[in-house]
Amino acid sequence: MCLSIPSKVTSINKETNSCVVDTMGVKREVSLDLMELNSINIDDYVLIHIGFIMNKIDTQDALLSLETFEQLVEQMNQEELSQTIKDSEKVNDEVRETTLGCNCQNG
Repeated sequence: MCLSIPSKVTSINKETNSCVVDTMGVKREVSLDLMELNSINIDDYVLIHIGFIMNKIDTQDALLSLETFEQLVEQMNQEELSQTIKDSEKVNDEVRETTLGCNCQNG
């Protein structure tokens, strides 16, 4: 299975039939060889597979997909952070019981 993240075309090189795309801040050069001549323009959103643009997608659909993907990444980051905290609470591979708040005696 392949997950293609929408990428925005930032420049086009007609001599090499390629373009530079921005995929969530990562820029790379991809081929236009599988697309119809002049069908891709700067600021279009495209889907890429193994270095080739496979198709152009609607801007609204691309933005919605990017928003959903960012939410998934954030959720994964939160789950990873939670697991890291749980792992740091282990002593000799056993989870310590922890309580919230202060258990100190006043007085």
